[in-house]
Amino acid sequence: MSTALLATTLAVTQSSFAETTAPTTRTATGATTAPTDYVVLYDVGTSDVLARAAIAAAGGTVLSSNAEVGYAVVTSTAADFAEKAGAAAGLVGAAANRTIGAAPKDAVDEDDAVERLSAAELAGTGGNVSLKALAARKPTEEPLASLQWDMRAIGATAEGTYRTQPGSKKVSVGVIDTGVDGSHPDIAPNFDAELSRNFVTDLPDIDGPCEVEGCVDPADVDEGGHGTHVASSIGSPINGIGIAGVAPNVNLVNLRAGQDSGYFFLQPVLDAITYAGDAGVDVINMSFYVDPWLYNCRANPADSPAEQQQQRITIEAVQRAIDYARSKGVLPVSASGNGATDLGAPGVDTSSPNYPLDEEGNPADARERTIDNATCLDVPAESNGVVTVNSTGPSGRKAYYSNYGTEQSDVAAPGGDAYDTPNGRVSPAAQVLGAYPENVAVAEGAIDENGEPTLPSVIREITEDGKSAYYQYSQGTSMAAPHAAGVAALIVSEYGKRDPAHRGTLTLDPDVTEAILLGTATDTACPVPAEFTYRRYSATAGELVSTATCAGPADDNGFYGEGVVDAQRAVSAF
Repeated sequence: MSTALLATTLAVTQSSFAETTAPTTRTATGATTAPTDYVVLYDVGTSDVLARAAIAAAGGTVLSSNAEVGYAVVTSTAADFAEKAGAAAGLVGAAANRTIGAAPKDAVDEDDAVERLSAAELAGTGGNVSLKALAARKPTEEPLASLQWDMRAIGATAEGTYRTQPGSKKVSVGVIDTGVDGSHPDIAPNFDAELSRNFVTDLPDIDGPCEVEGCVDPADVDEGGHGTHVASSIGSPINGIGIAGVAPNVNLVNLRAGQDSGYFFLQPVLDAITYAGDAGVDVINMSFYVDPWLYNCRANPADSPAEQQQQRITIEAVQRAIDYARSKGVLPVSASGNGATDLGAPGVDTSSPNYPLDEEGNPADARERTIDNATCLDVPAESNGVVTVNSTGPSGRKAYYSNYGTEQSDVAAPGGDAYDTPNGRVSPAAQVLGAYPENVAVAEGAIDENGEPTLPSVIREITEDGKSAYYQYSQGTSMAAPHAAGVAALIVSEYGKRDPAHRGTLTLDPDVTEAILLGTATDTACPVPAEFTYRRYSATAGELVSTATCAGPADDNGFYGEGVVDAQRAVSAF
């Protein structure tokens, strides 16, 4: 949780691209390696010309560079390239962009396991939700509106913001994810194919065989399903099909930075964030963390010097990209993560680095690391200038899996909790319903040869023109963040002004958008007692008990931040 870009692709910021074949390079001792890609970060103030010269002197070949933010994508066969780049004047250093290693196609990380319940966990939850069995809807509602408890929780309904402010086509939301299925019947009317980009090259060792020549998918494809679900929560249209999103009239822009397998490596993430700023995108949703480190630490003693440098560069490079995007009018929104962890006291991380994998599909180099809150960050959730979102279930409680923390939490939003039910037993309906690409449903065996769902978490709707539209229940802070991003898009729609840099669009200072988003969120107090006990009943593991402790007042605490986002209040603040 990926052909070259179209010839008409907009340049990433003001990058200049020098595509060459990397030469075989020898170090002073004659040592060479297989070509390795790096992200090289410039010192602040270093020109692109001087940085390129330093990179060449260290034995690297520049593939692309971003002079505005100050980084380059470099390939080198020199065994000591990273060491030399780190010592070169004008360069912060080099971080391996990705290290190729064995990884089976079906490898999933902990977030995937939380977000999508297994068939065993779903056993006994009942049959598929039948459209005929749905409660009668009002004429103005979408067919599956009665299943969208999440939209009702924040006032995004036919009687609420769909009537007063459904969003503007002059506002764009960038979905930085695994891709967006631009052909899905409940995405297509709002999908902006012109602005959408794919910054990812599929890697057969982790993503499986490439679907297209060149291994760069078109910018309207999602082979994982995650990004399409996210996009639909933000802006599925009111079109008489399926569901509606928080902001059903806004533009949805696919800014793909995630591999098919769900990994998000540094270079695509940087390119996607900075492109958003140049393309006039108003809000970006980031429901991921930058691999391969769950927490990027500046100098963790459990890590090698090269690994420490990689993490320092990730922290700094992502921060620069976010600062650049905000300076161009973009509000970044991020999921807080699904580790049920107090980000202010994260404790021990045993999952990093999560890539490369060994032949059995396990992280080859993962080790136990004590995480220091002062020097380690969950990126981008803990990057400065990002609205960090925790997840709630149908009852309004913090979801059992959601990260939290008094320093880190800005707001909360509906993200689903399958166990937030009267008896604590699993129910797909307590999760969030979102669009599901048909190609992914087929690949995952979620529908049969006749197109009928095989899991109670999947719903099929036949449209008037005879096409199938599929939807899937999922849960996670990945599902919470797009609800906040959707409200932010409504704020820009309501209060934005004409954007002189991008004709025919609206813009709003992200400081203002953020202030309204947080200021209109519904204050939600910590539970009593503050140490909340979660009781879950799993078909596979029996009763599961966990606790999380909330701290802070009702208007700013570790579970809910400054409150649960409220679409109706946000567009009627003035």
